[in-house]
Amino acid sequence: MSERATREETVNVVWSGNWVAERLGVALEGGDELGDLLGLALRRNPKRAHLLVSNVLGKHVPQLPSVVHGAGYELGERVRALLGPQEARRAVVLGYAETATGLGHAVADGLRDAPYLHSTRRPVAGVAPAGGFEESHSHATSHLLLPEDRDLLAGGGPASTLVLVDDEFSTGNTVLNTVRALHALHPRERYVIVALVDMRSPADRDRLTAFAAEIGARVDLVTRAAGTVALPDGVLERGQALVAEQEARAPASARPSVPVPAHVTRVALDWPAGVPDGGRHGFTPDHRTVLEAALPAMAERIATALDAGAPDRGDDHGQGADGDRDQIPAAEHDRDRSPARGQGRVRDQGQGRVRAPRRVLVLGFEELMYAPLRLGTALEELLGARAEVRYSTTTRSPVLAVDDPGYAIRTRLVFPAHDDPADGPGDRYAYNVAGAGFDAVVAVVDSTADTPALHAPGGLLARLAEHSGQVLLAVVPSYTPTPVQEPAVLPEPLRGPDFSSYAPDEVGWLLQDLSDTELEAPTEEREEAIQSGGAHYAESLPVEYQPSPAYQALFTAALETSAARIARAVGTVTETVLAERGPRPVLVSLARAGTPVGVLMRRWARHRHGLDLPHYAISIVRGRGIDATALRWLAAHHDPADVVFVDGWTGKGAITRELAAAIEAFEASGGPAGFDPEIAVLADPGGCVRTYGTREDFLIPSACLNSTVSGLISRTVLRADLVGPDDFHGGKFYRELAASDVSNHFLDTVAARFDDVAAEVDDATKELLAADRAPTWEGWAAVERISEEYGIHDVNLVKPGVGETTRVLLRRVPWKILARRGAGPDLEHIRLLAEQRGVPVEEVDDLPYSCVGLIHPRFTRGATGADGRAVAGGSPVADGGEAVREA
Repeated sequence: MSERATREETVNVVWSGNWVAERLGVALEGGDELGDLLGLALRRNPKRAHLLVSNVLGKHVPQLPSVVHGAGYELGERVRALLGPQEARRAVVLGYAETATGLGHAVADGLRDAPYLHSTRRPVAGVAPAGGFEESHSHATSHLLLPEDRDLLAGGGPASTLVLVDDEFSTGNTVLNTVRALHALHPRERYVIVALVDMRSPADRDRLTAFAAEIGARVDLVTRAAGTVALPDGVLERGQALVAEQEARAPASARPSVPVPAHVTRVALDWPAGVPDGGRHGFTPDHRTVLEAALPAMAERIATALDAGAPDRGDDHGQGADGDRDQIPAAEHDRDRSPARGQGRVRDQGQGRVRAPRRVLVLGFEELMYAPLRLGTALEELLGARAEVRYSTTTRSPVLAVDDPGYAIRTRLVFPAHDDPADGPGDRYAYNVAGAGFDAVVAVVDSTADTPALHAPGGLLARLAEHSGQVLLAVVPSYTPTPVQEPAVLPEPLRGPDFSSYAPDEVGWLLQDLSDTELEAPTEEREEAIQSGGAHYAESLPVEYQPSPAYQALFTAALETSAARIARAVGTVTETVLAERGPRPVLVSLARAGTPVGVLMRRWARHRHGLDLPHYAISIVRGRGIDATALRWLAAHHDPADVVFVDGWTGKGAITRELAAAIEAFEASGGPAGFDPEIAVLADPGGCVRTYGTREDFLIPSACLNSTVSGLISRTVLRADLVGPDDFHGGKFYRELAASDVSNHFLDTVAARFDDVAAEVDDATKELLAADRAPTWEGWAAVERISEEYGIHDVNLVKPGVGETTRVLLRRVPWKILARRGAGPDLEHIRLLAEQRGVPVEEVDDLPYSCVGLIHPRFTRGATGADGRAVAGGSPVADGGEAVREA
């Protein structure tokens, strides 16, 4: 490490933890080096308010690339000395996403001969997880392991060493979770834990020792510094209060009312072919050799672009307006000219022209830390005294910014995620970039993240342009692993009585059994997470609502009065399918609302025509598509042209559109062709399909209940850590609810009326087959109108029709119910449920449905009381800050 790098790393005029230490009494206890390595900041986190901010990691604090890489490389050399050259060659290095992906890679460099893998929070199509674990204190918990080589984690067998690398070792929980999960898959005799700092308490140290003895393995620790964090009583509560106080003081946004895209120069790196962008799928010593040889030429291309685009503006290098929630120092221009901020730019004599950027930031992207780091080290070496090169990366982690020399996070830039993350949209952050006096920023992303959102007004590049005179974009191609061969044996369908209360011949469930996995969350928590973008509805399950005896009695009465009406619709839709798609269609119902309808259609075909039609249930998830593994299974066992998708009813037609898009995407990705995306439904009040039993919006009793009318099966689940690319989507079998199960009672009651309605079905089928049944999409238009009239501005929160309104009252947080004036007995159960949950029912005219359920918009838990009932008089707040009108 150079003398300059050492000086930059260790000199601190004011410790960047003073601000937190003085206000909360938090202290770092250990050697003097701890203060050089770490600062302190605050964040909103229910488990740990303080944040240890590393000065040498290159995540939150821009640092010399040579210092960042050197810190990890030195730790790797120490591990190599500990293991010896021979054992080091058999080791495997595993780094943690997102913060330690670059550090872990640098440690692997120091070991020289070890392959590297880092965990990831980005699922990758075609790559099945080889494992996963949880990070208990993090804001984003699930880690996936996605090695291209499935044997990578096995390494050299039990005698090989697994080297786990994290930036800090605070409690040891994450390491324990990792070792426990991987030891079960690939037992080892030795583990080495590597971190920049070890801040565990004595109790945490004892836990690791006991765990190592429990699994019979040796566990070594290699750290740069060690100590503990002294936390006074009540620090979490006081920290949260301090965060709230500082956020309330944050200056108002000065962002231009009409932001404009940034001018960005794209740099063609000519990244070496076959070299991964990082360790997400594995990185070998051979990859390292090729990359090292290519780095000087790539740095030269960046330097040429920097020279060509250097602004002709003297010292005025593009300091811009503040953005939402940023905190920009008022005296940033003065601070930019301080010695610590890069005074002394090289100028053409007599002209005042900047000849080359004097302060350059290479900015990586979340998990993509190593590639931009190595580009930064090469650029630092190339430019030498011509420029000061710094390196940091963007992050998912929200941290409070305070413009004080004694606080580690001085400023923050906020911008939308731009890589279409699996857990949905959200804010991302770049710290200590605004106001830092950077003449140029080289943003380095992988091609997956080079999206319109990256370039949009308000996106990362535009935010960087507000604070730098020159923005360059370097895109590293996202590594695509070699496609995995189609598994020889696909999963087999689940059948009752082992999975569901339906008879085994009634339906085969193309699902995997997650009955032993805890997936349920309180309704209010799920709603808050879904609407905030923090979770997708298919990643958890609502707690199964068990209706009151009065409601159960209403279901029974409704079933008796509507059984013939349902039987008529079942017969009509089945006869239409047989006439147009027969003679032996394969019924594939969309789980779970479509499953009872599919069973009834199968019973009708057998009762009237002696046909024994195959019937399966498949998962489709709004926003995520249909289960591709299930489609492959169907294509392997049936002609795709024979498949008829079945659902219960249409609302606004979202699933109709989802299925069409999903089938198109499936075929485009190389899946078997020939599936017809048209859906056959019992009722089509939204006018969204051609094949239906009726277009009336009436009570279908199977919509009244949850699993107890659907074979005791849950909604389907799609979560990356549970469902791999070759797995079926998941579902649960609620065996414990057997005493309340009315699934077969519903089927038997309707089927008993088949003969009574046979003549009516024949007449209705002839009429439909001769009619123009083109979708009108009347329901979609009505939903859009309601969304705007009621100030909701999100069609996903408007659920039309009796079936969807019932679901809102059973599984979501309802705001109000719109009922068509004069609607009769079909809405009795709606009114009863609404009364039980304290939800107002508003009668309206000109409604194409019998009723519409409105989910509480802008949801917070304050929308309901502790008992889950709607708060009386509560109304959502619209974008402009005005209360949405009460009609």
